Amino acid sequence: MSIDLRADPIELTAALVDIPSVSRDEAAITDVVETALREQTSGFTVLRHGNVVLARTDRGRRDRVILAGHLDTVPIADNLPSHYVMEDGHRVLAGCGTVDMKSGDAVFLHLAATVADPVCDLTLIFYDCEEIAARYNGLNSVERDLPEWLAADLAILGEPSAGWVEAGCQGTLRAKLTTAGVRAHSARSWLGDNAIHRLAPVLERLSSYRGREVDIDGCVYREGLSAVRVGGGVAGNVVPDAAEVEVNFRFAPDRSVQQAAEHVAEVFSGLELELEVTDSAAGALPGLRAPAAADLIAAVGKQGGGGVRAKYGWTDVARFAARGIPAVNLGPGDPNLAHKRDERVPVRQITQVTEVLRGYLTDGA
Repeated sequence: MSIDLRADPIELTAALVDIPSVSRDEAAITDVVETALREQTSGFTVLRHGNVVLARTDRGRRDRVILAGHLDTVPIADNLPSHYVMEDGHRVLAGCGTVDMKSGDAVFLHLAATVADPVCDLTLIFYDCEEIAARYNGLNSVERDLPEWLAADLAILGEPSAGWVEAGCQGTLRAKLTTAGVRAHSARSWLGDNAIHRLAPVLERLSSYRGREVDIDGCVYREGLSAVRVGGGVAGNVVPDAAEVEVNFRFAPDRSVQQAAEHVAEVFSGLELELEVTDSAAGALPGLRAPAAADLIAAVGKQGGGGVRAKYGWTDVARFAARGIPAVNLGPGDPNLAHKRDERVPVRQITQVTEVLRGYLTDGA
């Protein structure tokens, strides 16, 4: 099994999609990518670390740019092999991973083989297990064992962004709010204290919540606090003595996780409940004023790209931002189609992102 990195990145995308690589089963595609980088590129030092492939140049350029993409996909849903369809008069490539994110991987691999003398030094990282629990993410092992490979002036992740530069990302925090009552027979409900009813003021505050809109480097991040799960009840004839609601706070990257937790506690202050933060991840500031990032924005404008906007979801850009590296998402495909059975990417977006990044790597700003 082999791929041609110099082929049209549309066809290269199809070739990558046709190599199944569900999370925890990426060995085959990692072998193919490693072999292609070793045999079809020049000027790169290539390293294999588990199911992560890394490659970098050392030309002594002013800036170093990381191009990073994950090789795994969500489980296949009768959507392989890849195939082409027409949609609104445009050719579209359909199949598992076309959007998230083998089209982005294809763009990076193609540019590594076809841009002979980039204006910056490049580091390529193709990693495993992004689509499952964070502890399995291949970037963890790179950060632990090969931290020098993560040094850069800018990181570009090929996550789907429909050709826009989506800068930074929002943070996320989940919390469990638990109310307590007194259990009783529902026929004599006045002898009890219904814990589910005690959730009413919690839901009231959630329904009236209005999140901030924060402008950072020209990117507007919109916060949101939502109930995502409600639990409670014992039996059909019992007043429950415990109930809970799980909330998810998506916060702008100007807040730390600690500040986000304090804000959630403030929203529900004064209520009789127990609040427990169960999961959190910091956001990533866009960092668009850094020289390498500014050059990318200029190149996007010059090549007629989609422009710049905030990233509302959480992505691995946060890992790089935590290391002080400006990071953006830039890839083909509508993120709203990621993980869907009918996942598909307009092929013109693959071409567009390829040319935007080619202009950035060859001409700078």
